[in-house]
Amino acid sequence: MERYIGTKIIEAEPMSRSRGDKAEDGYKVRYPDGYESWSPKDVFEEAYRKASGVSFGLALESMKKGKGARLPKWSEDVIIRAQFPDEHSKMTAPYLYVESRFGRVPWKETMIELFSDEWEIVE
Repeated sequence: MERYIGTKIIEAEPMSRSRGDKAEDGYKVRYPDGYESWSPKDVFEEAYRKASGVSFGLALESMKKGKGARLPKWSEDVIIRAQFPDEHSKMTAPYLYVESRFGRVPWKETMIELFSDEWEIVE
């Protein structure tokens, strides 16, 4: 069998549930399609991390799914996004750009940014 890694962006909050006279710690989970479920704490924490304080790799995976990413020291309006050109685009390969109050420009990353573990996933 092959190995797989899943990436999805969800909403969750800590929540205990009772089973008879035992309380079990876990999380209430809401998926993008609105489906809600409950997950045991250890299973949830093995699969998910908060959408802030993540590596650039996880931020990039989120950008590929249409989210934005930023570093907390940046101005609130500065967001990095991914663009996937279509047949009408002048660009022919995917690229990252900066979106801010000044408009959109190609993003030129630094090594400090790429190696940071402080990225935040944003809408």
